[in-house]
Amino acid sequence: MNAARALATLVAGALFGFGLSYATMIRPEVVLSFLRFTDFGLMLVMSGAVIVVLLAYKLSPRLLERPLLGDHFHEHPSVWNHDTAVGAALFGVGWGLCGVCPGPAIAGLGAGNWSLLWALAGIALGALVQGLRAK
Repeated sequence: MNAARALATLVAGALFGFGLSYATMIRPEVVLSFLRFTDFGLMLVMSGAVIVVLLAYKLSPRLLERPLLGDHFHEHPSVWNHDTAVGAALFGVGWGLCGVCPGPAIAGLGAGNWSLLWALAGIALGALVQGLRAK
């Protein structure tokens, strides 16, 4: 990874973390309120993010000859299968039980919410078990 890519990644990550923190998505009680359909503020945050990404993915290849930090645009085909569906369901159940998603949990650590380490440990353990199962 060259210096320009590393810097772009750092800036994008900082922007992402700041946005999650500013939108209070790093607070599990806010996420659980959203999942209980009592607070729809996070729906606006996620909808805004989806719209920006959709526009960027669809318009960038049409407006630019090549990516700013790459040699060509890549296709990212997604394949839906049984494992994808089961993984998505497990992720959703875990998110619903604890109100913690990996990105906001890491951003929450930056805000000093150290109790999120428990959720991140569970996320890491689940990823480890899946990795061992997949071998």
